[in-house]
Amino acid sequence: MPARRWGLAVATAGAALITACGTDETAPPAPATRSPAGSASAAPAPAVAGGAPDLSAPETVATGIDVPWGLAFLPDGSALVAQRDTARILQVRPGGGAPRVVFEVPGVRPAGEGGLLGLAVAADFAETRWVYAYFTAANDNRIVRFQLGDAGPPEVIFDGIDKAGIHNGGRIAFGPDGMLYVGTGDAGERSAAQDPDDVNGKILRLTPAGQPAPGNPAAGSPVWSLGHRNVQGLAWAADGTMYGIEFGQNRLDEVNIIEPGKNYGWPELEGPGDDRRYTNPLVTWSTDEASPSGAAIIGDTLYVAGLRGQRLWTVPLGGGEPKAELSGRYGRLRTVAVAPDGALWLTTSNTDGRGDPRDDDDRILRFPAR
Repeated sequence: MPARRWGLAVATAGAALITACGTDETAPPAPATRSPAGSASAAPAPAVAGGAPDLSAPETVATGIDVPWGLAFLPDGSALVAQRDTARILQVRPGGGAPRVVFEVPGVRPAGEGGLLGLAVAADFAETRWVYAYFTAANDNRIVRFQLGDAGPPEVIFDGIDKAGIHNGGRIAFGPDGMLYVGTGDAGERSAAQDPDDVNGKILRLTPAGQPAPGNPAAGSPVWSLGHRNVQGLAWAADGTMYGIEFGQNRLDEVNIIEPGKNYGWPELEGPGDDRRYTNPLVTWSTDEASPSGAAIIGDTLYVAGLRGQRLWTVPLGGGEPKAELSGRYGRLRTVAVAPDGALWLTTSNTDGRGDPRDDDDRILRFPAR
């Protein structure tokens, strides 16, 4: 399938398998740096109920999960969890009980970092029962939606995102404005991130039906921001500020404040620079310390799950230095999310071919609010 492009012409470059170095796991250490923050212009988000989670007293919600990736909550407080390689979506309830398969996404082709990736639940789920999934298909990455409890085939709402063995992006989330935000990767084609007509290496903003959202920087284009290498974390603060979490290549991973139309520099920059065409990150870490994936915000703290770094980073959004929590305790950490009751949920990713699985991996942990 040709790459999805927006503009006067349609490109014909297809996805390719990537065998070169520069995966999300390969990097020498480098010192952490910080740069000044900007401000975002998203609509205000509702404040998360509850206080900071108690990271010393987790509840193990589920064990034996096969590469948990996407995590999204239903109104009743239960969670939907995507198993990357089996294409199955599990329903997991806090307080125990065996996870149960509630849907198997057809057409998923897991390979390398691809497979069944991000999940999102519609804000009006109680009425529509829409669930959204981002996954790697035979020829591309795509987004579908389906109605939970309906055995019919999913509806493809957006396709043509280039796939590869690495850098498939995959995080999807509804923003406070009701639009669907999508983190894509460059699929190993570095130049795609700087091409405004290519959907790879971008954050996209779509309507719930998968069309370019009104108010995007370029009318008729789904692109919200560009110059990204591999976005796998999206989160909003209570004041509407949007944050994007991004894998670096050999030096620095990034936390960025995302503003519409801004260019975040990849592949011209990795980390901060002095070129005014590009927006500098808020926080960076060496790739040994992070390789960040999921992101969530409670109050004025951003929580970032680290894969290679095997730790949960807490970033004080009001100022101050980030702090590493849970270092090495649970292995690779993939996804972090806030439940409706204010608890912080965290998934491990030790069975993904890069970790060292323990007897009960992979796990889903719940840290209750204090």
